[in-house]
Amino acid sequence: MSSDSRDRDRGEWVESVVSIRRCAAVVKGGRRFSFNALVVVGNGRGQVSWGYGKANEVPPAVEKGVKDAHKQMKKVQLRGSTIPHMVIGKFGAATVLLMPASPGTGVIAGGAVRAVVEAAGIKDVLTKSFGSPNKLNLVKAAIQGLTQLRTKEEIARLRGVQI
Repeated sequence: MSSDSRDRDRGEWVESVVSIRRCAAVVKGGRRFSFNALVVVGNGRGQVSWGYGKANEVPPAVEKGVKDAHKQMKKVQLRGSTIPHMVIGKFGAATVLLMPASPGTGVIAGGAVRAVVEAAGIKDVLTKSFGSPNKLNLVKAAIQGLTQLRTKEEIARLRGVQI
């Protein structure tokens, strides 16, 4: 099974299954299959995370992924419906460029990055991925980029400067 982008809403958390992969182990009686699920979880208000679950069936793999995602939630700085400034996220050979967009633009992103951006609650953004098309690394790069975001007020406070 390839990219299965299902969305589920559990209370305030939005879960998005980015990919489900089947793994085969050859045993004496034939092949034994297991499944890996890459899940992105967010609250739509600036918190987002990814989780990776493995199990012998798809639903338990997704549940494990969601549980894993809740353990490593990250806060993202937003400015209205977009991001405060352009940022580049890198992980492994995957690079993701995220640029703010004017209201009404929508989310211009590929599957893996789109799941991250929508889970974080960003409505208008332009993205471009470079390098590796590996979905896990793209998700990690997108989240790494989003965690770099800072507002003008936050930077002024960190530098001790008045705006």
